[in-house]
Amino acid sequence: MNKDVTILAIESSCDETAAAVVRNGREVLSNIIYSQIDLHTVFGGVVPEIASRKHIEKINPVIEAALKEAGIGFADMDAVAVTYGPGLVGALLVGVAEAKAIAYAAKKPLVPVHHIEGHISANYIDNPDLVPPFLCMVVSGGHTHLVVVEDYGKYKILGRTHDDAAGEAFDKVARAIGLGYPGGPKIDRAAKEGNADAIAFPRAHIKDAPLDFSFSGLKSAVLNYLNGCRMKGIEINTADVAASFQKSVVDVIVDHTMQAARMTGIKKVALAGGVASNSALRAAMQEACRRRNYTFYRPTPLLCTDNAAMIGSAAYYDYMNGKRADLDLNAVPGLKLGQY
Repeated sequence: MNKDVTILAIESSCDETAAAVVRNGREVLSNIIYSQIDLHTVFGGVVPEIASRKHIEKINPVIEAALKEAGIGFADMDAVAVTYGPGLVGALLVGVAEAKAIAYAAKKPLVPVHHIEGHISANYIDNPDLVPPFLCMVVSGGHTHLVVVEDYGKYKILGRTHDDAAGEAFDKVARAIGLGYPGGPKIDRAAKEGNADAIAFPRAHIKDAPLDFSFSGLKSAVLNYLNGCRMKGIEINTADVAASFQKSVVDVIVDHTMQAARMTGIKKVALAGGVASNSALRAAMQEACRRRNYTFYRPTPLLCTDNAAMIGSAAYYDYMNGKRADLDLNAVPGLKLGQY
């Protein structure tokens, strides 16, 4: 009988300080998250220096809480895993330094994890039947990637954004229409009260790259619409703007994902990343998959946001594949998927 593998995972790539204990890549024994959203809301976005300082303050209590909830100590772990990129360099460095210290003191292997690989792996936690290969649409504040998960830890990127990531566009449009930060959840809520067909915002398509994305033109179209209304004295219906903008983003993401599924012949489709918690996107992707008899997977909203359980899941498969880091591991803020 194979021995269980228990991993302490640490995530600090942006503004969540998180630690989790994960067994065999799919069983979450604890998942503790300290969110800094309230700290950054007043600034309209994440302030890297504030994020880094708060990680330093919170990381030890968060790890202690994760170990306590899981009922284990350092001696019971098989490895320590940490996000080392991509992300904010100062924030990443806090988690990397902490993980290296624990690995050294506890004499445990250190497993470096790619943040986006973690988001993809969140699907393994909530979907025990999911195994590669499958198609995954990664939609977050910093990334919009259409990925074939060929095997555990093996990825092929089919499409990516040429400019703004989808989540970045949500934040910028939310700020423009007065909803504030964080933009994604606020636009999602406002859109429920609006008419998604009220305003004809564009759906961008890249010539010679049909699976790539571009959201900067859509963002500009929203800003032009708002400026035009203000110049003409036309009342702006915030809910209609939110709903129409959101539908433009969702339509493009779903359309490209279905194109990729058709081109590859893959009939398992997953969502991942912070924007994967958007209710309109989840519903539209589920319906598109249902019509085509594809199997649709998505994590619970909690596991769509940055968390350490997803890092522990990804780390398990990396650990089983023999991936290790030395104590000279450094943060790599611009780390590409598949690059180690």
